[in-house]
Amino acid sequence: MRKILIVLALFLAAQGCFSAELPKDVKNIVMQNFPETNFRFDGVIILPDNTIYLPVIPAKIINPETLEISSTIPEGKTLSQKPDVVIFNNDYVLLKVLEDKEGKKSIIKLQNPPHQLKSGLLPQDMLVPHGLAIPENIKGIIGNLEITTINEPTLKVIPAKNKGENSVVNSLSEIPQLKNKTIYATTNFTKNIQVLNPSRQTPEYSFSQENIPISMKGYDGQFLLVSSFNKKSVDIISLADEQIIKQINLKTQPGEIIIDKNNKIAYIASPEDASIYVLSLENMTLKKQLKLNGMCEKLTLSEDGTKLFYVDKKTNEIWAVELDNGYLLREIGRFPNTSKIAYANKKIYITSRTKNRLAIIDYKTIGLVGETNITTKPVDMLVFNDKLYVLGAINNEICIIDTTTDQLTDIIELGTDGFSTKIFRIDGTNLAIITDTKAKKYSIIDLELKKVIKTNAVEIPINSIVVVDKVKKINK
Repeated sequence: MRKILIVLALFLAAQGCFSAELPKDVKNIVMQNFPETNFRFDGVIILPDNTIYLPVIPAKIINPETLEISSTIPEGKTLSQKPDVVIFNNDYVLLKVLEDKEGKKSIIKLQNPPHQLKSGLLPQDMLVPHGLAIPENIKGIIGNLEITTINEPTLKVIPAKNKGENSVVNSLSEIPQLKNKTIYATTNFTKNIQVLNPSRQTPEYSFSQENIPISMKGYDGQFLLVSSFNKKSVDIISLADEQIIKQINLKTQPGEIIIDKNNKIAYIASPEDASIYVLSLENMTLKKQLKLNGMCEKLTLSEDGTKLFYVDKKTNEIWAVELDNGYLLREIGRFPNTSKIAYANKKIYITSRTKNRLAIIDYKTIGLVGETNITTKPVDMLVFNDKLYVLGAINNEICIIDTTTDQLTDIIELGTDGFSTKIFRIDGTNLAIITDTKAKKYSIIDLELKKVIKTNAVEIPINSIVVVDKVKKINK
């Protein structure tokens, strides 16, 4: 069965003249001087050395023929010299965040602020740097932002010291692909997100959470997207700030999150609303709401980003959304107790958690290619280089299927004696991490060599995991 989805366009009320988006020509001038600048979606400008500039958006935007810097404070400075104030001839202003020896942040205090500064406004969805002080004579730029002069608490929670917490375990940091990496992990035993050094057993610290996370995904090495139980929003955590920088509000509790990093899109399931929301990762705003058949779970995105699969948790029906074909909704069929869906070589692979079965469906004809017994209690799958890796929870093993022949070729024994839960590929590498909800261990496997590289002990069992390069903090 095919049907066209109802697609609702979503617009934010805040998209007015004081939105965070900077004019392209202003960005170009900054990039000419600092090519690696990060223009964060909330408006904050972070130079490669972590110097922060805050944009002040003019009440009335001027459109000169050629954009240029009209003045700076101190006077006569170039942008490359990072002056305290930069004023463009379209009346946009950049304010440098200053920091004293005690870590207190402010901007320059001027006896007679220029009119461009007094009449402008900071982006109203901006994450304010901790403890930023604004001079009284330009407080009009604050608008509805809450800016205080004291340090507000962050998400960061330092654990109590435990015996042997600094002992080095089976150091994963010795693996070249994990050098200078940080691991963010959720567990079934605490609400908080654990921050791990790959060479340590005890978390260095954690991010305090009010609710138990459902899904956690990383984006661009800078952000975590987190959905949680009993919470009708997705939290965007900035790893550089160690703060919740934005909340994406939905009508009902969100579920799984899928990231399409190539197209800079996140898909957020909302089972109770029978919807999948489309989030732009460039500006962290909702763009579309896809109204579906049934309560969507077990989301899977094809590697080329053209198809999105889900299961209706009430009926066990499996559906495909053709994202490149007008959001056409296509019924795949019904499969008992589906634990995971995968897609490779124009075929759909479906595992049953209770039947220990793997079904293979031809996508074009929706015909059954084959069905076979697989590892006991299959819980997750991963596609890599035409190979399908099927994770078995009970036997703690990974069965490898060649998707060109659909034959079992190898079995990787994990040897963790726990209950394996998920398999996460580390972006840009041939490595994957296997988590376990029972054993206090997680394993690294080489997908090409088809073997376990290392298994590491942790303080508490891990449920989900995100691995990124170490992020330099901007509020330290």
